[in-house]
Amino acid sequence: AYWAALKAFSLAKSLSTGNSKSFFVRQINKQRLD
Repeated sequence: AYWAALKAFSLAKSLSTGNSKSFFVRQINKQRLD
């Protein structure tokens, strides 16, 4: 799950938009629940 978090973070950072950040947060929360 850690590598997925890094990958999602890199994607959100590269896009650098509010929507991508919200998506990033949702993905991280989903990983934590798993």
